[in-house]
Amino acid sequence: MSIDIGGMRIRYKDKDETFLEKHLVSKEPFGQFKAWFEEACSRKEILEPNAMCLATATQDGIPSARFVLCKGYGKDGFKFFTNYGSRKAREMDENPNVAATFYWEVLNRSVRIEGYVEKLSAEESTAYFHSRPVPSQVAACASYQSTPIESRDILCERESVLEANYMIPNKEVPKPDYWGGYILRPKAVEFWQGQRDRLHDRIKFRKPKNSETPDGKILHEGEDGWVYERLSP
Repeated sequence: MSIDIGGMRIRYKDKDETFLEKHLVSKEPFGQFKAWFEEACSRKEILEPNAMCLATATQDGIPSARFVLCKGYGKDGFKFFTNYGSRKAREMDENPNVAATFYWEVLNRSVRIEGYVEKLSAEESTAYFHSRPVPSQVAACASYQSTPIESRDILCERESVLEANYMIPNKEVPKPDYWGGYILRPKAVEFWQGQRDRLHDRIKFRKPKNSETPDGKILHEGEDGWVYERLSP
């Protein structure tokens, strides 16, 4: 079976809504991300503006991707949390190079991030773990993420046992050793905005290559050691 969906398209922004270099609110990627992210957060139609598609790969280059929730960002990078036994964690252990993409359809905007990950400290992971709702803490303990399981009933049984032990006042759920956080440290961040005529706007921040000098035409000098350039759509 072959289904033709070539005619599916939506209307993007018009020519009077382009994203130009003069529209950058920051000459480094984190300030620009903050502006776009806050705008996404202000739109009630966007239910999870912090959802990002995280792409990992094995040491042999076999890729996989899934959505995770970004739980913090700043000039040090983008933070997220997961099970350290999951497929993505195993792949990041052997190959720390990853990519992540935010997509806000309502705004016709996307942010692409390329870089590498490092584990967060046990202290930071524990602090975040205990900030989560208790049922979410229990679920993290009940699931050995990405491993095959006979049925959902098995998960429910584990959950019931844990709830009986920990869903009582003033009793803390211990963070499992196999659960914690990562920080994605970017080497490149691209800001994309869709245009109706498909001449989409793409402005990419990256770290300069050795002996590379901004010329002010193609490559522009940014802040904090970043340079930026416009890419063809």
